Amino acid sequence: MTPRTVEGVQGEERDDLTKEESRALRRRSLRLLGSLLHPLRWQVVLTMLVIVVSTAGRVAGPALIALGINEGLPALVDEQDWMPIALIVAAYLVTGAIGAVLIAWYQVLAARVSQAILIDLRKRVFLHTQRLSLEFHESYTSGKIIARQTSDLDSIRELLDAGLNNLVQGLLYMVFTAVALVLLDPVSGLVLAVALVPLAALTRWFQVRSQKLYRATRVASARLIVQFVETMTGIRAVQAFRKEKRNEREFAQLTEDYRYANTKVIQLFGTYDPGLVLIGNMTVAAVLLVGGFRVIDGALAVGSLLAIVLYARRFFDPAEEMAEVYNSYQSASAALEKISGVLEERPSVPDPIKPVDLWKAKGHVRFDEVEFAYTSGRVVLPGFTLDIPAGQTIALVGSTGAGKSTLAKLIARFYDPSDGRVTLDGVDLRDLHPKDLRRAIVMVTQEAYLFSGTVAENIALGKPDATQQEIVAAAKAVGAHEFIAALPDGYDTDVNKRGGRVSAGQRQLVSFARAFLADPAVLILDEATASLDIPSERLVQEALQTLLADRTAVIIAHRLSTVAIADRVLVMEHGRIVEDGSPAELIGGEGRFAQLHAAWRDSLV
Repeated sequence: MTPRTVEGVQGEERDDLTKEESRALRRRSLRLLGSLLHPLRWQVVLTMLVIVVSTAGRVAGPALIALGINEGLPALVDEQDWMPIALIVAAYLVTGAIGAVLIAWYQVLAARVSQAILIDLRKRVFLHTQRLSLEFHESYTSGKIIARQTSDLDSIRELLDAGLNNLVQGLLYMVFTAVALVLLDPVSGLVLAVALVPLAALTRWFQVRSQKLYRATRVASARLIVQFVETMTGIRAVQAFRKEKRNEREFAQLTEDYRYANTKVIQLFGTYDPGLVLIGNMTVAAVLLVGGFRVIDGALAVGSLLAIVLYARRFFDPAEEMAEVYNSYQSASAALEKISGVLEERPSVPDPIKPVDLWKAKGHVRFDEVEFAYTSGRVVLPGFTLDIPAGQTIALVGSTGAGKSTLAKLIARFYDPSDGRVTLDGVDLRDLHPKDLRRAIVMVTQEAYLFSGTVAENIALGKPDATQQEIVAAAKAVGAHEFIAALPDGYDTDVNKRGGRVSAGQRQLVSFARAFLADPAVLILDEATASLDIPSERLVQEALQTLLADRTAVIIAHRLSTVAIADRVLVMEHGRIVEDGSPAELIGGEGRFAQLHAAWRDSLV
């Protein structure tokens, strides 16, 4: 794994970031937000125009009231002229109606924009994590990815669905209200300006502390989800090893951490909100006091004083609402940071810039001075060279950690060599077109994963356009047809999640049928017979002798019975080949494989 990827993964699980790291996260989040908004820019512009006009209509209300009291009432009382007051009332009603209609329109437009953003973001996370290399998924647990797609996206959805409307409207309303207040009476505008000093200080204090606290809540939430997902995924191991009590303690601690993180946020909010109320009440009192004296002196009309008090009161109303929205905003901001971190990850096995097509692979695999290390300084394969002719079946044996599975992953290009190259028919795998690579090389592992759907759909995974006859033929070839036919609906039986309706050995047989139907030039079996019982293994071995006749095969197995079908056996130790020969040659010798074979034969007695 590259250092950048390691830091990115670890950084998402920390809540003690430095200022520079926090700024970098914000910049990354803003880049992501900008890319989400860019395709919707004209919808966003229209939405902003609508909210600006609607907010202006709402703010005009107190000014019209002041005009009615200062101008309309005297005209009605002194001159019996009802026209000014009627026009002002009509204007008040019209502006109110226009504001209501535009707000309704704005909410529809905002909902469309927010849903488009959520759909785009959800697709990006899914498609991007699907494209990331195996290296990423082996380091970034499934629980964390689930947290990105669930709780993090839900936090953003909550902000976009409701909170963002209040936030945008509130900010615009405060600005327009301040402008109207200054235009109506500059002296009262100065009083409001003085009140902005403690308001800005309080808001900044709240912002700095809440950012860290909300990030801590996202980290605690993600850890909680990871613990739950891993427990449920590994429930068999949990119950087999009586891990329930330990899980209970760990989950209780994580729940307590999550509760504590949210408590700190609530306490912070409990200080900020009353502070806003206090500043707002003191500002209204100051405006009323200063304005009252000026009314007595004749410098300010009574209607204007009423409008000024209304403006001063209304100025702080959105601030209190935005304090509540800030909860959602900070939670969504922290979630966006984590999602942007995943989207910033780049595949460690990238697609070639100028791919080479290999329409019909023969299956000649070669390692040229390949060096590979999962982490810096820990070399698994040191200067490894190997030539596997097309159509040859080789078996890899050796102790655990000898490098057998690593070699298989390099052939399948789940990883790229640190140095040297792996070629297929003379073409570097890093240059081979991805579709040709996946069509030419198929790997069957010990974990026989079955997707939700029917047995037939699972077998046809590598060849979606396969006919029913081809699917049945593949199942018969690996000895799977008999148990599939005995299922409730035969090939149309839904295997459910993780193949719940079939045994581990049966799932493995389905995965064999899937691989054989794909008809690859190179077939890799990495401990693929480990889940099979002896009769099933014999059936597969019989099928393998026929099915592997015209293709290159790499078999990794601890069961030496599987090795018997190989043309060539490679014994590996510490990333090097220490023995190379046919099964008969190595069994007849005195080397490592002969010892392993003798021990295996004795175990059968």
